[in-house]
Amino acid sequence: MPCKNTVTWNTMITCYARSGDVMAARRVFDEMPTRDVASWSAMITAFVNSCKWADGLGLFRRMMAGLAGVKPDQLTVGSVLSGCSQMGSLGLLVGMSIHSLVVKNGWEVNVKIGTPLIDMYSKCGLLKYALRLFNLMEERNVMTWTAMICGSAQNGHGMEAIALFEMMRNTGMQPNEMTFTGVLSACANAGLVEEGRRYFTMLRECGVEPRIQHYGCMVDLFGKAGFLVEAYEVIQKMEFEPNIVLWGSYLAACKTHKRFEMAERVIDRVMRVVRPDHDGGVYTLISDLYILSDKWDEAERIRQLMLDQTTRKVRGSSSIEARRQQMNSM
Repeated sequence: MPCKNTVTWNTMITCYARSGDVMAARRVFDEMPTRDVASWSAMITAFVNSCKWADGLGLFRRMMAGLAGVKPDQLTVGSVLSGCSQMGSLGLLVGMSIHSLVVKNGWEVNVKIGTPLIDMYSKCGLLKYALRLFNLMEERNVMTWTAMICGSAQNGHGMEAIALFEMMRNTGMQPNEMTFTGVLSACANAGLVEEGRRYFTMLRECGVEPRIQHYGCMVDLFGKAGFLVEAYEVIQKMEFEPNIVLWGSYLAACKTHKRFEMAERVIDRVMRVVRPDHDGGVYTLISDLYILSDKWDEAERIRQLMLDQTTRKVRGSSSIEARRQQMNSM
């Protein structure tokens, strides 16, 4: 059997990582007699893709400190950056340091580096930084456009997200399912009902099958606009079983627009799928809806169910009885 060379070892790391066995990949990495920059990049990528961001960051720090014998290259940097957007304030600090390293080394901000930087800055609320970087990039792929569209939508810039979507379409770039999630979210946040209908219809025209997140965006869009009947019809007609996020969006809209009769249609279905240890907020919504309709006994029953099943959602100091008295005095 031929002796393993560095390329063989690196391939083993990647294969183990792709199969989901990141610890086996780490054992191979530790056993390597010599490691090149690709070895470190492969192991960092394995950790990042397995959501073990601290481990990946630890290896990257060793490289930066000169303890690895090799310096990180653009591939390594891209791997680390893809995890920074998931790490909150720590990820932002690391990502900004990496951005400085990219500038210092005179590296091109290509899609591998620029896209995760845009995603990171957007998720941390630094949309101006993301947009500045986006405008500087000479090459953009669908993920770059999607990161900018989703970032704009998440930061409350719905019209800008839609404008970016139209710009992307004008370049001939085909949106993917994540791009549509971003633009539909933008429509929901901005209250653009007709635009949302148009983009939802466009999904299949672009060869994208609607997923549950797209239906969820439409429920959110119709619900926020007060079109509860349309939101209910989306739930009834979609091919997927509604998840708790979708139910929460629908019930919140019923509460906002004081449409208990629309909520009552689905409460039994929601109660069959709600998870006591995770979905206390949904119990609270249902209880509040019962209160709005003066069904105090039902509200108390839901509140007691929350207490009995020790849900994570902790109510304030005011009880159902206190709220009943407050509303009766109005």
